[in-house]
Amino acid sequence: MKSLTDLFGCFKRNPRRGDEAASANQSTSDSPPMGAVASGMPPPKRRAPTETKTPPGERNVDDTGIPLKEALKQANDAKFAVFCSGNNEEEEKQISEIESILKTLKDPPETEKPLEIPEIQRIQVSSSSKKAIQYLTLHDSWPLIYIKGNAVGGLKELKALKQDYLKEWLRDHTYDLIVIGGGSGGLAAAKEAARLGKKVACLDFVKPSPQGTTWGLGGTCVNVGCIPKKLMHQASLLGHSIHDAKKFGWKLPEGKIEHQWGHMRDSVQDHIASLNWGYRVQLREKTVTYINSYGEFTGPFEISATNKKKKVEKLTADRFLIATGLRPKYPDYPGVKEYTITSDDLFQLPYSPGKTLCVGASYVSLECAGFLHGLGFDVTVMVRSILLRGFDQDMAERIRKHMIAYGIKFESGVPTRIEQIEEKTDEKAGRYRVFWPKKNEETGEETEVSEEYNTILYAIGREAVTDEVGLDSIGVERAKSKKVVGRREQATTIPWVYAIGDVLEGTPELTPVAIQAGRVLMRRIFEGVNELTEYEQIPTTVFTPLEYGCCGLAEEDAIKKYGKENIIIYHNVFNPLEYTIPERMDKDHCYLKLICLRNEEEKVVGFHILTPNAGEVTQGFGIALKLAAKKADFDRLIGIHPTVAESFTTLTLEKKDGDEELQASGC
Repeated sequence: MKSLTDLFGCFKRNPRRGDEAASANQSTSDSPPMGAVASGMPPPKRRAPTETKTPPGERNVDDTGIPLKEALKQANDAKFAVFCSGNNEEEEKQISEIESILKTLKDPPETEKPLEIPEIQRIQVSSSSKKAIQYLTLHDSWPLIYIKGNAVGGLKELKALKQDYLKEWLRDHTYDLIVIGGGSGGLAAAKEAARLGKKVACLDFVKPSPQGTTWGLGGTCVNVGCIPKKLMHQASLLGHSIHDAKKFGWKLPEGKIEHQWGHMRDSVQDHIASLNWGYRVQLREKTVTYINSYGEFTGPFEISATNKKKKVEKLTADRFLIATGLRPKYPDYPGVKEYTITSDDLFQLPYSPGKTLCVGASYVSLECAGFLHGLGFDVTVMVRSILLRGFDQDMAERIRKHMIAYGIKFESGVPTRIEQIEEKTDEKAGRYRVFWPKKNEETGEETEVSEEYNTILYAIGREAVTDEVGLDSIGVERAKSKKVVGRREQATTIPWVYAIGDVLEGTPELTPVAIQAGRVLMRRIFEGVNELTEYEQIPTTVFTPLEYGCCGLAEEDAIKKYGKENIIIYHNVFNPLEYTIPERMDKDHCYLKLICLRNEEEKVVGFHILTPNAGEVTQGFGIALKLAAKKADFDRLIGIHPTVAESFTTLTLEKKDGDEELQASGC
């Protein structure tokens, strides 16, 4: 996490000899992460101001104000604070007007509990600290108002607030923070706020899927996402390992080796249940009030929490954090919700799925198709157009080729209707006929075709769970995606409402991003710490049968951003040693590449690998991209032999248009 000191040089030490030369060699270019590209993350609303040199002899004090760290802490602790530059007639005029607005909030003398009008705490800072604070908050207005530690903006933004909202804001409330959503990000934020001594409540309530599936505390990742997906992916890989073992001399029982879906499902669910319980224990230990109820705004500072018995409890807080996550999308045609499932249902499926159709080209669809086929099921993936939109399309095509060689079928089309042939039971999958239009490649004519399946899994995308939280009723701005529009993590229109993770517009839809954002945000709004979550160079992995790891830019995005003439790509294929003796078909599909900038000493802006254990490899190399590594840095690194990761230390082949397909060889 970059501190504002690093960005603006407000309180840097005096440079040592050689520091300036080293600094001059640092690249200043930036690149959005693959995760951001995948989620359609827009460019930053504005860039950070250029860093200026620190005058010789300057220590941790601004020349005309208090230190930045102390200034931010004062603003967070004050009920009503104003950052100013001092000795400015226009600033004084605005502060006087702010005082007048506060006076209008005074209750009549006969009021039983009159509002105590706070004194304005003036915090004078230097011009460099002003830039830092404006960058931190993304507010250009000056003087800058903070109310109860929340950046409001200037006089214009204060006037835009409803007077009754402002008046209620200045009153005392039950909680310092209410978190709506008990997923990874919400839990991380709640525990961090409690660690900082704040009174916190965390609401979590899972509405059943159309198939009736529900789950415990922990959110998508723990219950119906990353955790069960990785465990079932591992179950699939173990099936291959059993066959490989024979080649390595292991004598196995004669006969067909079969997988038991129910046994695996129960083992996975037992592990998840232990995690659910663990989270509840952690909240109790951190003194976070956990409420298993659905939260909805019924006032600007009031939440109505409705439990499963429809009992309603009213809660108030100074701040609110929206961390409700996403749920799967469904298309709009008859029978789709009755006859199909999503990833919300798959991991608790009471019966063996049988012949399965996975609809969608998302990573969720491909991952589920991969482990289901690995467990022995007949699987087809139906896609409308390209795979893994937003990811590197060269890598996406390699994944498609591998999955086809692996035995997974691909169909081009979109289902238009489903007919039930046989109803499912708790012990047995149903039978359904799926219809879709298929184009004749020779004549161009479309005809309706159909196929019978036992299970139909939809994975065509996910949407934010914000419709029934009451955000519109208090004026929180939402994007077309239903996500909260933010200034950083702070809602643009209601400054005491924040959002993190998948429900914040323009941020990567990744669990570790939400966790990091939650913790950093709590330190910033409660302690005044000058930290920001870095939504760039985020490593991620798609757990297809042969895993795909990436960090930085996709090839097409690098070309679009920097121009084809400024991009040089080093690539190669390789054969993992563990694949040689069992002669695995996967060995013909392992591939890696580095995308570099010619005009910046071959700075690496894109890292991609298709390999077993790609996640472990990519996590390690991710730090290199964070530190602006160049190709020469990879070349200087001595590899660990024999590993697949060492291939990044010996890349010499330059990728060029028209080259023949590379062929892997051994050590």
